Amino acid sequence: MARKYFGTDGIRGETNKGAMTAAMAMRVAEAAGAHFRRGDHRHRVVIGKDTRLSGYMMESALVAGFTSMGVNVIQTGPLPTPAIAMLTREMRADLGVMISASHNPYRDNGIKLFGPDGFKLSDEDEAAIEALMGCEPDLVPASEIGRARRIEDARGRYIHAVKQSVSDEIRFDDLKVVVDCANGAAYQVAPSAIWELGAEVITLGVEPNGTNINDGVGSTSLDAVKAKVVETGADIGIALDGDADRLIVIDEKGETVDGDQIMASIATRMAEKQLLRGGGVVATVMSNLGLERYLEGMELTLERTKVGDRHVLSRMRSGGFNIGGEQSGHMILLDHATTGDGTVAALRVLAALVRSNRPASEELRMFEPVPQLLKNVRYEGASPLDAATVKQAIADAEATLAGRGRLVIRASGTEPLIRVMAEGDDAAEVEQVVDTICAAVREAS
Repeated sequence: MARKYFGTDGIRGETNKGAMTAAMAMRVAEAAGAHFRRGDHRHRVVIGKDTRLSGYMMESALVAGFTSMGVNVIQTGPLPTPAIAMLTREMRADLGVMISASHNPYRDNGIKLFGPDGFKLSDEDEAAIEALMGCEPDLVPASEIGRARRIEDARGRYIHAVKQSVSDEIRFDDLKVVVDCANGAAYQVAPSAIWELGAEVITLGVEPNGTNINDGVGSTSLDAVKAKVVETGADIGIALDGDADRLIVIDEKGETVDGDQIMASIATRMAEKQLLRGGGVVATVMSNLGLERYLEGMELTLERTKVGDRHVLSRMRSGGFNIGGEQSGHMILLDHATTGDGTVAALRVLAALVRSNRPASEELRMFEPVPQLLKNVRYEGASPLDAATVKQAIADAEATLAGRGRLVIRASGTEPLIRVMAEGDDAAEVEQVVDTICAAVREAS
């Protein structure tokens, strides 16, 4: 059965509309509080957020919902999504909540839920919570209402944890690093962790005002960090997104290093140390064919999943893998985190530079990408993918690329967009295929 509220990464939408209102947030909290009741102990939930203006409103609504169900609330203030996952597990909470719309603009917000093990909820848990949202909540008596408190050491706990992801002998003393925090959740913790390990840190996107998250900075707006790396002569640039669960790297020449190259680098170094588990890497259908060919050359596999880090994580856990991610920059390193963690991935990249004593443009260029093109087409109303003309255009494209490339067509899980991606050895052919399908989608919209 299709889910009504939960998408590919929690609940997300424009604030004060649809599913992203204060009233809805309170219903989510009431339902989640009821679903995670287990035993007669005093239940607790950890709630974090990014830097969006609406975060205050959503946080207050969630606190009201949870406390009305007898759940104690621990509020951390702005922290990355992986920090909330970590604290949920470490503080033996029954549930964790992150208020964030990740890389979306400030007008949007979202609610991500974590179970007591620090992992994102299963489809079954989300379905159960949705079912409870349609019922009248069983509120506790006045004497059992939960308490809410803020903790002051959450940032320090997280900084300490991410620093443990690199060996004790590794220091970044000779590195100059530009750190772009997207005016988001990591604006304090990411620069601090990298600086404490010895690097000279130049910051961008560390002045959040509630409305400038992801605005011209961060992993989805790379011009600023590229320019700063070149201007300052930095060794590398680190670009995080709004909730810091993804990472894009800029090398010393100002060139982009995407998630595929980052995965290739980390997997290579771990394989050399015989620390890579699962016999390869887990990525999505969007990862470049060049990554797959590179791993095959190392006698490693690339296992592909549907788009979304939850699908990557599910396959990692079932197959015993410890490295996975997405081309867009979600890096899941299960030895150190239960979800994507841009800061942990950044520290691993910096450690690789120190060990190899090579520039980022060499260390992080492990393979030559196959020409790949992705275009998005916005639509209104019903999905244009059901139109006969679009289906025919897709069939023709698949015939054109047969044996020479790949085609991936999908609807976004968070926005009314059709994403059209093709790749192959012939760049002109790839562009023609993508443009033809995009035109068919527009006409059918």
